[in-house]
Amino acid sequence: MPFSRATPTTGTTLSLPAPAKLNRLLHITGRRADGYHELQTLFQFLDVGDTLHFTLRDDEAIRLTPALAGVADDDNLVVRAARLLKAETGCRRGIDIHLDKRLPMGGGLGGGSSNAATTLLALNRLWDLGLDEERLAALGLTLGADVPVFVRGRAAWAEGVGERLTPATLDTPHFVVIHPGVSVATARVFQASELTRDTPAIRLSRALEGGASSWRNDCETTVRKLYPPVDEAIEWLARRAPTMLTGTGACLFGRLTNVEEAASIARQVDPRWHAFTAQGMNVSPLHKALGVRHKA
Repeated sequence: MPFSRATPTTGTTLSLPAPAKLNRLLHITGRRADGYHELQTLFQFLDVGDTLHFTLRDDEAIRLTPALAGVADDDNLVVRAARLLKAETGCRRGIDIHLDKRLPMGGGLGGGSSNAATTLLALNRLWDLGLDEERLAALGLTLGADVPVFVRGRAAWAEGVGERLTPATLDTPHFVVIHPGVSVATARVFQASELTRDTPAIRLSRALEGGASSWRNDCETTVRKLYPPVDEAIEWLARRAPTMLTGTGACLFGRLTNVEEAASIARQVDPRWHAFTAQGMNVSPLHKALGVRHKA
């Protein structure tokens, strides 16, 4: 599932990746009075994802193609991100956006949030808005808790509802990622009475000292109970590699030491499921494409 081929940047066009993410660890440490859950998680990017193509228009319209099945433009995070930038800056320019959608919707890979972040960074450049990363991340947070990590472009330890970010350097294994053909409703998972909500909070240093072999996802037991196909896929992959759910699913991933092992396992995946291989990245492919430099 590589990114589609990018077209050259001309000043009026821009093609950029919208990478997937994995939650390499996900703890739920509490529940707030407003119903949101307090989390601790490790975000890492993958070298696969969607691609967005942007072309300036002569008018102020925002046009997205193709339409996503079951998602109205008013609900699409790409369109919402573009409209938000216009509203916040008073920009009177328009854009045509073509989305090459490869990531499964509702898979826990952050596809919609990544699309929104790519739109914010792309239009900030094409519309000559000059907004800094802090402002773009703050705008992204109004679209969704996962958007800021894609805006900032560094693997990160996240707290709160996922918005408080500390850059982190993680191992970069090869992964087999499986989507077992079901759609997981995040609200259903977070409303489940059996969901773990009292994992003691830890520091980033302790998480990293424990290493990937000790990481877990507090949502996994609940998702496996509510969605038997996820449970079946995890059982299958766990016999072949260390395996975990990402986010609230439905995707799960197995951690491998090399691309050959990952490719071999991917070829064995049940044809009912969709599988692909990827490598973890600590700097987002989006930021690499934009030439953004990060402090070491």
